Amino acid sequence: MKVLVTGGAGYLGSITSKALEQAGHTPVILDSLLSGPRAYVGDRIFYEGDIADRALLRRVVAEHPDLDATIHMAARIVVPESVEKPYEYYRDNVAKSLEMFDELTALGKGRIVFSSTASLYAMTPDFEVTEEDPVDPTSPYARTKRMMEMVLEDLSKASDLRAVILRYFNPIGADPDLETGYHLKDATHVVPLMAQTALGQRPSFTLTGTDHPTRDGTGIRDYIHVWDLARAHVRAIEEFDNALAKVDSTYTYINIGGGDGVTVRELLAAVERVVGKPIPVTEAPARPGDAAGAFANADKAAELLGWKAELSLDEAIASALAWGEKRKDVLGYA
Repeated sequence: MKVLVTGGAGYLGSITSKALEQAGHTPVILDSLLSGPRAYVGDRIFYEGDIADRALLRRVVAEHPDLDATIHMAARIVVPESVEKPYEYYRDNVAKSLEMFDELTALGKGRIVFSSTASLYAMTPDFEVTEEDPVDPTSPYARTKRMMEMVLEDLSKASDLRAVILRYFNPIGADPDLETGYHLKDATHVVPLMAQTALGQRPSFTLTGTDHPTRDGTGIRDYIHVWDLARAHVRAIEEFDNALAKVDSTYTYINIGGGDGVTVRELLAAVERVVGKPIPVTEAPARPGDAAGAFANADKAAELLGWKAELSLDEAIASALAWGEKRKDVLGYA
């Protein structure tokens, strides 16, 4: 199959593109390079531009009339930044996506796999969430994702667009060959920050939020190896029509997570175990928009996609640490 991957120069997009290739498919990358490095595209088919550029979308489809589906990953993703810059987040994540969905549908390319987020779930007593549980997004970032979910629901009912919506939990680690990985210069996600501290690139790890209603006061998350996440997209593409037929709907939601709840303190202990030494910690209040967290009930992914996470937390951490040691060679900065 040939698959358009928006945001394919990013952390998740580049690794998903590799997973598609290893499964025998051809990714076509569309990326503005707002944050994704050009180096992550490699020698793949590449279009540099905006997802809302209808003329560009028409050219992509004209040059690749055999496109089977689109994996829409292009988005702004930093929660604290979304609190500071909500306009940019609603413009880029919502308004531009709407233009793209409309144009792709008009071009007869309405099969969409959408990158959503588990951060929109409302808190549940035991923190485990299914796709039917209530949502209560607490940041502009999460609200943009929920808005796009509702857009896809409505478009799928009124047009030929069809959507498989993947609610990601917390991907960590790197491409198995350490060719690509987390690339933001100023890391905001917990595992890259821990890895940089463990490697001596930061003086201490700042543990934000210690009074959440969890077993140790720190946020609870479901950490999944990024390669498992990439594999989930391959399965979503391959099982797209079957999955929607099984639920008898024009759209569906699927949790993509490991199915285990890990607190930040527990994650820190795991990183220390993998590294073999303690990591300096500074405690601080929760960041704006941060939620207590949740972990996945991933039964639906197994049922509809035949997918489950296969790699362990320690393997994911080891991958993140290995990438932390190598990324300066790839990107020019630690």
